Amino acid sequence: MRLLRNLITIVAMIAPALAFAHGPTRQKVTLTADVAAPPAEVWAVVGNFQDMSWHPAVHSSTGEGGNDIDATRLLVLGAEDGPTIAEILYKFSDEKMSYSYRITDVLVEVLPVTNYSSHLTVKPADNGGSTVEWRGAFYRGYPNNDPPAELSDEAAIAAVTGVYQAGLDALVARFASN
Repeated sequence: MRLLRNLITIVAMIAPALAFAHGPTRQKVTLTADVAAPPAEVWAVVGNFQDMSWHPAVHSSTGEGGNDIDATRLLVLGAEDGPTIAEILYKFSDEKMSYSYRITDVLVEVLPVTNYSSHLTVKPADNGGSTVEWRGAFYRGYPNNDPPAELSDEAAIAAVTGVYQAGLDALVARFASN
């Protein structure tokens, strides 16, 4: 009985501290864009995991494995000697016009996230065009409490939103003249 009382006392003392001992929570971003082209045409542009030249931030994209599961790609951003992002493909469907990938290596100074995964899909829209959906889940770049502003949840969400918006805007513009 005494042991039980001691255990209850210890739990009662620790419980309030545990309520404040939390780390970052998983963040999510989902953006969509309507594109004035049939899904097959849009998929022909975005559906090759090895080629992300459609995104304005990507200077070059190289990789191995095509669209097979565990294929890899290395994105060089901005210029020939720009920062890089390494990614791996873990889901791919030509039929569903979608793929999912993870970042395996990126400096938080480049993209302030950790444990990032993403899904890109092209769907038919009611008007005969397409809807492109790009969604991701990730943690902020700083794993502990009280992150610096540039590695906070807000910074991570803003950075991922900016990447997605720039890519979707480029697709909209590319097919606007159709």
